[in-house]
Parts: sequence; C-alpha cells; structure tokens
Amino acid sequence: MPTTGPIRALIVEDAPEIAQLVRTVLEQEAFDVEVCVDGPAGLQAARDRVPDVVVLDVTLPGMDGIEVCRQLRTFSDAYVVMLTGRAEETDRLIGLAVGADDYVTKPFSPKELVARIRAMLRRPRAGAPAGGGAAPDGIRRFGDLSIDVGAREVLLAGATVELSKLEFDILDALSEHARISLSRDQLLERVWGPNWFGDDHVIDVHVSNLRRKLGDDPRSPRYVRTVRGFGYRMGDGGQA
Repeated sequence: MPTTGPIRALIVEDAPEIAQLVRTVLEQEAFDVEVCVDGPAGLQAARDRVPDVVVLDVTLPGMDGIEVCRQLRTFSDAYVVMLTGRAEETDRLIGLAVGADDYVTKPFSPKELVARIRAMLRRPRAGAPAGGGAAPDGIRRFGDLSIDVGAREVLLAGATVELSKLEFDILDALSEHARISLSRDQLLERVWGPNWFGDDHVIDVHVSNLRRKLGDDPRSPRYVRTVRGFGYRMGDGGQA
C-alpha cells in the first residue's frame, strides 16, 4: 500500500448510476478514482494505473467480473471488492475463490462499501513474528511446507506456492502458534480486521482454496486441519 499520496481506486461498473455513486463516496474519502465500464477496459486500466483497490461488478460487458478478477490476480495484489446481486451466491463464492477480498451485495449502502474498503486498507500486510513451527532462521516448517513470513513466500517440497494476500494471511495466522486452534471469528479479526461485519463463510471459501493450492485433501489434511464446530488449526505435515 502507498505511504504517501491518495489511495488509487479503480471502479469497473457498467451501470452509470452505480458507478457515479461509488465514485462520489470514494472521492469524498479523498481517493483518486478512475471508472471503467467494461471488463477489458478495467483490466487494462488495472495494468496502467496500478490501483490500490478495485471495486468490481460481477456482470460486465466484454468480460465478466469473475474473469477480470482471475486475470487481475496474475499481476496485481490490489484489494478487490466485488459487487454482486442478492441472488448471485455462486458468483460470490467463485469471486472469492479467484482472489476477491470481499463482496457487497446490491443494493448496498455507500457507508457500508466505504467501511468495507477502509477495513481492508487497515489490514496488516506484514507477517507477525514467527512462532509455533518457526526454526531459528525464522522460517516455519511443517513437513514439506515452509513459510517465510518476512518474504511472504511459501514453498511446498521446494516449489513456490502462489497464494493470494488473504490465503497467505490465513496461513500466517494459523502457523504462528501451530498447536493453537483459531475460531472463525478469531481468523476474521486477525485477517479481515476487528471492524469486519460480513459473514464468516468467507473463511471457509479461502481455506478451501488454500488447501487446494497446498495439495491438501480436506478429508485428511496435512497442513490446514478442521477443528469441528470451532475453526481451524495448523497440521504438522503428516497425515491427520
């Protein structure tokens, strides 16, 4: 995130009244705002503008928001808030799975949208001091999995695992004290921040995606283990 100057926001929304509403509330918060009205233009603007946050509609001409988000994550770590309709539960889950940080359903409160964005921007990006599975070199190791919190790098059997910001932050939180289970509420507060007021289903979506990237079988996970009725904890890399 930038330390000086206004926060750069990119709005990708083809409905003029919604785009103008979002633009107005963000400019009132002193954001530097650009608006695009279709998917390809939004993707190009993200490359050219390098935004800090992207407000991305799911339904767009030219390329839908899901695909925009998927491609965006190949070159950008901008925070992404997706705008979805109330009936688009599947789109919301897919959006989170391809790298969106949060979603807001239409119709939405401008104050809610700003609060969600502000909460994301307050989210700490640097890793906490190593603990639990940390070795003297500061790298946490769990079987074939190694986590370098300072470098925000994850290796599995020596190969780099590409994680989204949220996926890494969840792994960081769980691995900091490896034998301690964290509830969904604790993970939400640690990763999304204390002012989060969405539903806790986002945790399960991102954990599922994290497990997939780690090659973790959810029925017998080695790294991210479910604590039934509570939350999750770190595994030691062996079979559950």
